[in-house]
Amino acid sequence: MKENKKVGRRRLFSLAGLAGAGAFLSSRAARAAAPEKPIDPWPAGFKPAETTPRWYPRDLPKPGEKVNEFDMELVLTKHEILPRIEHHAYAYNGTVPGPEIRVKEGDWVKVNFTNKTHDFHTIHWHGMWVPNEMDGVPLGTQYPVGFGQTFQYLFRAQPAGTHFYHCHNMTPLHVQVGMYGTLIVETAGTDPVKKAFPYEREYTLVLSEIDTNMVRDQLNDMQRMGQVMDYMNGSSKLMAKMSGRMMGWFANKEAFLKAIKDGWVPPYDPSMTGMPRQTMPNFFMINGKSYPMTEPLMIRRGENIRVRLINAGAMPHFMHLHGHDFWQVCQDGSPLASPLRLNTVPVFPGGTTDIIVQGTNPGMWHFHDHSDLATTNNGMFPGGMMTMLMYEDAEKAGVKMIDIIAVNS
Repeated sequence: MKENKKVGRRRLFSLAGLAGAGAFLSSRAARAAAPEKPIDPWPAGFKPAETTPRWYPRDLPKPGEKVNEFDMELVLTKHEILPRIEHHAYAYNGTVPGPEIRVKEGDWVKVNFTNKTHDFHTIHWHGMWVPNEMDGVPLGTQYPVGFGQTFQYLFRAQPAGTHFYHCHNMTPLHVQVGMYGTLIVETAGTDPVKKAFPYEREYTLVLSEIDTNMVRDQLNDMQRMGQVMDYMNGSSKLMAKMSGRMMGWFANKEAFLKAIKDGWVPPYDPSMTGMPRQTMPNFFMINGKSYPMTEPLMIRRGENIRVRLINAGAMPHFMHLHGHDFWQVCQDGSPLASPLRLNTVPVFPGGTTDIIVQGTNPGMWHFHDHSDLATTNNGMFPGGMMTMLMYEDAEKAGVKMIDIIAVNS
């Protein structure tokens, strides 16, 4: 739940050769009293033409245009969800979630992605309008990135809103083990959300889950296959010549059907896989941590805060706030035609939603997934996808705070 987590070694440069240090953009508006309703008419009318990209995705930077450059290294490390609970993780720049990328709408973005693991990976820019070659789909828009290789992604940041990135190779495993991060594209002009609900602070919450047993087994399998991955090393020539019988990769559908006709048994055949193993998540996380290790949302009376919710996992989650209603203002990065007043908002796999919480009821309030399974740690309640909305000035309002940590009720 960290605010404005930065990508390591970010640089700002122009194609003309001008170099300089870059910093993430973070704005602070003056604190204003929280209104009971939007203070201005909501400006996000339904205009179908606006789904057309403002900038043609296949354009390239012109000489002198600045490009925001980020270095991303993928490493195999250990990640702690809770005390005594850790798993091996594929981590962008060594962190789970990966570092936040925050740019303005229309900015050029260049990401130097280096793979330091003995497995194949890519980065998919979820929700972004990128050139086809930059979409990060292995054996679809690019060959996967092998050990020690670097692939450069270049695109213009559009559309504005809350987005994220993740690996698109072996997605059910790679996302569970940490290959995801936030991509926030700030509105270039007037932000309709901030105009209607002036806010000073914002938080980004990435929702995810993990089946630690499945992850352990599959990562062990991947490590055993590491020599094969290293031999191929992301080589397009080698991959093009590889026998589909070995990797299950074929030049086209006809080659795939011929292999089956000649006796090849695909890996999904029950004779190869045995009984199917269903993914059974046992830990549920906010920004890579389970309660009570999640970070709280801080607020003061009369303050608006913006909370960006991103579902990087495979299950729907239903985030419920105690003691308050809130305004849902954006879905998948785009402002809604009209804000919705809710106390529980669904966030579906791959979806993002932005809400505005208004500081109207001092205290210490639970904010959690209302799907009961997701508020457990390995089956024990309370835990999982749960955090707190905490008023910094609650005691001044006469609220007696009881700070208790429970891991079993």
